[in-house]
Amino acid sequence: MGAVADYFGNIKDAVLTTLIGLRITTRHLWTQAPITIEYPDVDVEATLPERYRGFLVNEVELCTGCLLCARACPIDIIYIEVERDETTKERMLRRYDIDLGKCMYCGLCLEPCPTGSIHFTPRFEAATSNLGSLYHQFVERGALPIYKNPKAPGGAAEAED
Repeated sequence: MGAVADYFGNIKDAVLTTLIGLRITTRHLWTQAPITIEYPDVDVEATLPERYRGFLVNEVELCTGCLLCARACPIDIIYIEVERDETTKERMLRRYDIDLGKCMYCGLCLEPCPTGSIHFTPRFEAATSNLGSLYHQFVERGALPIYKNPKAPGGAAEAED
């Protein structure tokens, strides 16, 4: 008789645990707001969290050309070339490219940037049949002067908040 009692006890436990699970599911079904969004009818970018990791962009006006982001990238998809202008002796940003087709959006390149010139955007739509369109060049024809931190009246670099 012990085997038969165990058999029916297991059936009772299975039915009870199923009912408990259904009770929890039903409670969430009627009390929770919907999680899904009817894309593209609803503007998704407005609903994204503040720290969402969309496309990477670089504001080259703020870039110091320090190469820290390229060194921090674990898959080497950030390509930077810096040269010195012979007439002014200033460093110039010749090339700043990011291959978003290979990017894994880990965010390791953002942390070492001293000026915050590289950052994520809420833009995420990148469906394409041409991987070349995911290769972004941020320096257009020619070289750009490197950003220099503003100096405080005492001569030292101004501390950021």
